[in-house]
Amino acid sequence: MTGRGLALTAALALLTAGAGGCAGFTPLYAEKGVVEKLGHTQIDVADGRLAFLMRQSLEDALARDRQEAPQYRLAITFAEHRYPRGLRLNDTATSYELDVDVNYTLVDLKTGAVLMQKYTPVTVTYAATNQPYAGIIAQEDSQNRAAQQAAQLIKTDVATFFAGQQ
Repeated sequence: MTGRGLALTAALALLTAGAGGCAGFTPLYAEKGVVEKLGHTQIDVADGRLAFLMRQSLEDALARDRQEAPQYRLAITFAEHRYPRGLRLNDTATSYELDVDVNYTLVDLKTGAVLMQKYTPVTVTYAATNQPYAGIIAQEDSQNRAAQQAAQLIKTDVATFFAGQQ
């Protein structure tokens, strides 16, 4: 066997040995009851465009079952900050950064107990433009992306919490 073939065989042996260490791994959503609990979670968030987008993204992410009464309430508050980044020669921004500080609380509706409270920061950027319509579209797109990113982070935190209760 050549040196190259020997190196390839050794690399394959190492990869196979490392894959054996994954035994016992259970995917988060394979835990019994996690998906059902996510689907029975009511989303409470304030009014406004970003709040609407966040509610919509979370209801999609959690697969909210509207046929069943909710067992949990996820109350969300957030603060939205927009910062100019980069400057042109005429002192106008070349891009903007949208920072959203999301605070959320998971409450058991039967007992009223607070099950978890967390804070999640979300940051997205978008290009600035001299065209007014394009600027509005870019700003709205940044809110869409921030809402989707926050929804995925919250979903993961809540699912992890539910899986830990098993």
